[in-house]
Amino acid sequence: MRRTSVESMGCPIAGALDQVGDWWTLLIMRDALDGFSRFDEFGYNLGIAPNMLTRRLSTLVETGLLERRRYHDAPPRYEYIATAKGRDLFPVVVALYEWGRKHADTAEPSVILVDRETGDEIVPGLVDRDSGRPLSTIDFTFLAGPGADDRMRERLDPDRRAARRRRAAGDD
Repeated sequence: MRRTSVESMGCPIAGALDQVGDWWTLLIMRDALDGFSRFDEFGYNLGIAPNMLTRRLSTLVETGLLERRRYHDAPPRYEYIATAKGRDLFPVVVALYEWGRKHADTAEPSVILVDRETGDEIVPGLVDRDSGRPLSTIDFTFLAGPGADDRMRERLDPDRRAARRRRAAGDD
């Protein structure tokens, strides 16, 4: 059953989820970004049914996150390599790794992130590219962008948002 697309919302988060919003997609991309490329490797690593893996890999190729390359002629065999668009997903995978490390009850994780050169464990964090400040220290909000429709502008209107915050705090 095909899920409903949320791409029409015009929100970057909704658009991203429309392409990578199921767990198999992110897990396949995690493995592809870690250097795995062959169907059998993905299947073994993930324990995913072959028909499901075939569908997910096809979708990842269609969305431009993976490139399908033939590496054997008889029988035909293919590998799946992350494209530039797919490699741009790496910070998202790392952010999910860090969130899971903190909140998904993985006190003894089976995977850690390390610097390839030194072998030192990496503890990732998100920072503002321009200021270098950690996002956790910035008071931020989403505002309607140039492509926002009336519904999105209404939802993100600063005055309405302030009223919602006052109601939530019991000030109204």
